[in-house]
Amino acid sequence: MDISQSPRSAELAGRLREFMEEYIYPNERRFYQEAERLGPWAVHPIVEELKPLAREKGLWNLFLPAHEAGGLTNLEYAPLCEIMGRSHLAPEVFNCNAPDTGNMETILRYGTEAQKEQWLKPLLAGDIRSSFAMTEPDVASSDATNVASSIVREGDHYVINGRKWYTTGATDPRCKIIIFMGQTDPKGADRHKRQSMVLVPKETPGVRVVRSLPVLGFYGVPDRASEVTFTNVRVPVGNILLGEGRGFEIAQGRLGPGRIHHCMRLIGLSERVLERMCRRAENRVAFGRLVAEQTVTLERIAEARIMIEQARLLTLKAAYMMDTVGNKAARQEIGMIKVIAPNMAQKIVDWAIQVFGGGGTSNDHFLAAALATTRLLRLADGPDEVHRNQIGRLELRRYLNIDPARTGGGGEPLPLDESEAWSDGGLWPRPRDLP
Repeated sequence: MDISQSPRSAELAGRLREFMEEYIYPNERRFYQEAERLGPWAVHPIVEELKPLAREKGLWNLFLPAHEAGGLTNLEYAPLCEIMGRSHLAPEVFNCNAPDTGNMETILRYGTEAQKEQWLKPLLAGDIRSSFAMTEPDVASSDATNVASSIVREGDHYVINGRKWYTTGATDPRCKIIIFMGQTDPKGADRHKRQSMVLVPKETPGVRVVRSLPVLGFYGVPDRASEVTFTNVRVPVGNILLGEGRGFEIAQGRLGPGRIHHCMRLIGLSERVLERMCRRAENRVAFGRLVAEQTVTLERIAEARIMIEQARLLTLKAAYMMDTVGNKAARQEIGMIKVIAPNMAQKIVDWAIQVFGGGGTSNDHFLAAALATTRLLRLADGPDEVHRNQIGRLELRRYLNIDPARTGGGGEPLPLDESEAWSDGGLWPRPRDLP
């Protein structure tokens, strides 16, 4: 397995770092001020000022997959995502922000040529933004089959009704298109084929953005979370993505790359937090000693470095597997990084807040917004519990009727014959085989 960075990815990484140093970091304070003063319903001017510079320098739409002209593999994009993750300002400046990247990939992969022309092109150009409406307040949306909003066909139109929340980006005045997930066949025998996804222009009558939702008290940063209602919204049947009953399938295809992106951004965030933690510890004296000399601080710094390296290596392995054997074969690795990365980042941010003291809980040192981000991402794209359940089931399946003590020429465990299988999968001798 080769997870080394390609020359092309390394070259882009160097240019990204230069851009971050010249334009992103110096403008972060202004970004947070605009987000706080203008609120989540406004365009933040600094973002619009920096986007043309990113395009001019060829640092635009880096998320595009390898099968597109000029696109990158998951393994090539992952280190770039890490760099952008160091700042809340960065991803949108490069047109690599959620949910737009996932929505663009969805339309690119599953949309018709007409849908691509109407919505994908302006999204790729950064002229508009989009939302993804799946999560609902009245059901446990971690199980996507629970999604209860309705999509009913009436002649040449679908009539849509539902209430969504944590619909990222809906308060943004530049948001023009929403990917909506709902049921087209609520009584279908296969619960994974009851849902569909349809493109809903935000300006369609019946679409109402009710409110902006704070994420641990933050409006707009790190997320423009929103509550949106859909009341008798009518869209042409041509707005369906892939076909009726394909919503769950699209969701799975959409979330795989997105989870890699989130995890690598969290690694970048963690690197920056650790850096700030170290600098702070070297400049603060408590009880006659530098905080950096306190054993508890040294242990936390060491643990943070270990955790970051572990998370990065596993995430790069998952990216490599997605590129080489596909998302389905890599689903256990994808699940593992989705558990590890947010928990790792949340722990490191928490330790950094301890080093910063009371100031770490304010908005002066980046850490409060970072904590909101890391906690949010233990829920976004599936909560820890869902991923752990899947990881556990896949692990059990790995040893079903397999005896690791008996290997073939390639070193892989050989399956047991039915006559040899026992209740524990044949891993131990049956009672009659014992002396």
